[in-house]
Amino acid sequence: MLDKHLYEYAVIRLVPFVEREEFINVGVILFCKHQKFIKVLHAVDEKKLSLFSNSTDVEQIKQNLRAFTEIAEGNGICPSPIAKLDIPSRFRWLTAVRSSTIQTSRPHPGLCDDLEQTTQRLFEELVL
Repeated sequence: MLDKHLYEYAVIRLVPFVEREEFINVGVILFCKHQKFIKVLHAVDEKKLSLFSNSTDVEQIKQNLRAFTEIAEGNGICPSPIAKLDIPSRFRWLTAVRSSTIQTSRPHPGLCDDLEQTTQRLFEELVL
């Protein structure tokens, strides 16, 4: 019998107009401390975004989401000092409450057998 992995995940949200508090789910972050696992998946549905705003800089949004991925991965080419922190600290930083165009939900816990598969399932259910 396989041990279940305790994980936390958060949904990445795009908030075109912060003052309106409307958002589109654009990604997920999944973290498991015991397995030293963190993964970000994201996608911007430009057609859906255009229903909220036609003035949003989509390329800037995509660049910011790539930074989320680089920070999560601890990517050495990422200029952010946050990317050099340990995995739990990177997850906490990525999921910190902020008032900006890209925000995250509060973290939610779960148990699973396969972290990669769970990340993909959450991405498909909550974003795609």
